[in-house]
Amino acid sequence: MAMGPIAGPGRRARRTAMAEINVTPLVDVMLVLLIIFMVTAPLLVTGVPVDLPESKAGALDQEQEPVQITLDAQGSIFIGEEQVDPNQLATRLGRIAQSATEEGGPRIFLRADSTLDYGRVMQVMGELNQVGLRKVALVSTQGSDTP
Repeated sequence: MAMGPIAGPGRRARRTAMAEINVTPLVDVMLVLLIIFMVTAPLLVTGVPVDLPESKAGALDQEQEPVQITLDAQGSIFIGEEQVDPNQLATRLGRIAQSATEEGGPRIFLRADSTLDYGRVMQVMGELNQVGLRKVALVSTQGSDTP
């Protein structure tokens, strides 16, 4: 707390506590921080400077959910939560490919049990490729570093 002189009549000046807060140092620090953020913020947002052309095209549809295809330990095939007969898999995948609005079809998340035969997974991937679904991602869990 700051001390200021108070002089009474016929007395010598004595120091008493001031009830005011000196905010000048706080304002100085805030202005310096404001300038630092104003200078560094544009540098964090931009990468390589490019003059982009204008377009009348609409925004891309980023809301589309991926299709999940799951192979369980017994080799059963599921599209989403629904079990699919292996003989009907090509037909169902064909419908998904035809209803796609973008080239290569919707994103496919392929999940397979780790104990499943590799050949069975490749059969499903072959069916996906045959009907034109080419945006396939294999889903896994993060394991340990030990081999």
